[in-house]
Amino acid sequence: MKRFLQGAAVCALIGGAGPAAAATCEGLAGMALPDGRVESAVATKSSDMIALGGTMPGLPAGAAFCRVKATLKPTPGSDIKVEVWLPPAETWNGKLLGAGNGGYGGGFGSPFLTMRGGVTRGYAAAGTDMGHTSATDIDAKWALNQPEKIKDFGYRANHVTAEAAKALVAAYYGAPQKRAYFHGCSDGGREALMEARKFPADYDAIIAGAPASPWTGLMSAFMWNDRLATRPGGAIPNAKLALVTKAVMAQCDALDGVTDGVLEDPRACRFDPAQLQCKAGDGPDCLTPGQVETVRGLYQGPRTKAGKQLFSGFPAGGEGVPGAWDMWITGPNAQHGRFATEFFRYMVYSDPAWTGGAFDLDRDHARALKAFGGILDSADPDLSAFQARGGKLLMYHGWADAAIPAGNTVGYYEAVRGKLGAAKADPFIRLFMVPGMSHCLGGPGPNVFDVLGALDGWRESGVAPETLVAKKTDNDIFGYLGFPAKTLRTRPLCAYPKVARWTGQGSTDDAANFRCEGPKR
Repeated sequence: MKRFLQGAAVCALIGGAGPAAAATCEGLAGMALPDGRVESAVATKSSDMIALGGTMPGLPAGAAFCRVKATLKPTPGSDIKVEVWLPPAETWNGKLLGAGNGGYGGGFGSPFLTMRGGVTRGYAAAGTDMGHTSATDIDAKWALNQPEKIKDFGYRANHVTAEAAKALVAAYYGAPQKRAYFHGCSDGGREALMEARKFPADYDAIIAGAPASPWTGLMSAFMWNDRLATRPGGAIPNAKLALVTKAVMAQCDALDGVTDGVLEDPRACRFDPAQLQCKAGDGPDCLTPGQVETVRGLYQGPRTKAGKQLFSGFPAGGEGVPGAWDMWITGPNAQHGRFATEFFRYMVYSDPAWTGGAFDLDRDHARALKAFGGILDSADPDLSAFQARGGKLLMYHGWADAAIPAGNTVGYYEAVRGKLGAAKADPFIRLFMVPGMSHCLGGPGPNVFDVLGALDGWRESGVAPETLVAKKTDNDIFGYLGFPAKTLRTRPLCAYPKVARWTGQGSTDDAANFRCEGPKR
């Protein structure tokens, strides 16, 4: 019934038969939407500043568009804020781009970055705050005793945003979009997989970067990592993280044929942190037995009392990258512990006094999975419905990601192929592993690449991408945003499981001198 009413509303807006006159930007204000209404619609100039929220600086819009703000209430407990940016008809490419959020959402910082990139390329773009407002995306206080808000965060907010955005596109341009894409990284990657699995008709093609899924397993792994890294005798100062990475590179950097501070496939590195163990006591150039145990445990990943692997561990090589293990795992205010505490405190146990000291991996993961697996987890590899309607899924993950271990995404990709079979899976899914890239961007390796262009070309031509060219610039953020930045090196990213190999001729900073080959392990 809901879909029928939505379709009837759109038909009424565009006249039912054939294209109708497009609405003006201001004319969209007050428009009724599936599950809500438009609060405001304002013409925005390319030079206008867009506030990202929190401590992030604002950015110029970069393109002119009609900025639509709406509120959606699919349930009485819902309060989902949505923005849809509509470029002028003469610059619109006929397509819609949905933008994923990050962390626990609660604002528009992450969606706005993706949406800004989209509208500068002619896309209509849409994003949501995931159904709540928070000062930071590490805050889950909004979830305390709020089951409908948790469902909005888990899957519903992006779905109703897609429906609202399509209605606005039809009203503003007098015709529906030709294609609809979605791009998200981190929790946005989890959201992307949720769309592909739960709402396969929302988008024609989807990009999932470093997906935070399954969420219940990830949060359990986060807490296990935090308990390991903060136990007495196990803490590792930043200087010693750099010591570990230096030793890893000394042993493994040349394995891929190029000594450049980046491991093409770190799984080929058989590094044992025990080689750095102090002969006696402690010192600045060695690891204590407790610190060796921490590094080894983080490489291995959490396991239950019965020895079952719960989540992937971290590959060697990213330990001392600035903003990596120190920010996410080992630092005094590391984000793994913060994210996981919020999850168990405000969702699993509904107890603001709960602390990580009470954590038991077997018990608490089982409880989290039972209560929220069906709401928050998007790791089900059965994407048959999305595949059957011609959907395309492009995934990527940085090998040096210290937030979400890259092996988790490799495992999901292989699970999809195992579930559907290679004959069905290979034409619709591609995975690109990014050597030396941190969480979603940054890191010592080339980490700026046109994933949206690759997805669009794939969906339009039917020819799956086999390589992407990534570049390393002197300012990773500028490179990501498309601002002026100096390119330091380029490197091809190869469709998994292939890896880039230097031909032995020409500069190793030029992607043209590499070819994609099967892995050698």
